[in-house]
Amino acid sequence: MNGWKQMKLALLLLVLAAAPAAAQGPGGDKDVFRGKLFAPNVILQHQDQLNLTRQQFTDIRAAVVEVQANVAEHEWDLREAYQRVLSDLDQKPVDADKVLQNVQAALEAENEVKKLQVAMLIKLRNLLTDEQMAYLRSVRDEN
Repeated sequence: MNGWKQMKLALLLLVLAAAPAAAQGPGGDKDVFRGKLFAPNVILQHQDQLNLTRQQFTDIRAAVVEVQANVAEHEWDLREAYQRVLSDLDQKPVDADKVLQNVQAALEAENEVKKLQVAMLIKLRNLLTDEQMAYLRSVRDEN
């Protein structure tokens, strides 16, 4: 396997392991960005049909790696805040203000993660041509 194919395979595995979940609507069952934004795993799944250029592939990789680094920091904050919530809930009586303050911290960290993921999806969209986006929409509509 040549270096280019190895790099493509490694990136595909990286993206599949860390791809953000699709944004969901109020019912949790509908992709609110349907046809507007495309997850990196979907793009890479169809990279041959999309005829991604080497530059597009490199830029997609850079966007995914960048968001992973930023998300990791917020995920630590999120875990820490939820640990504080669980600890606070073990107290008798439960201090509602303290619990809600820690819940707020957790929600803020979660919100930052989602914003970073959407920003990445926007970067990916801006890397695609109109024809590539049309192809991805057509594939989505078939499923």
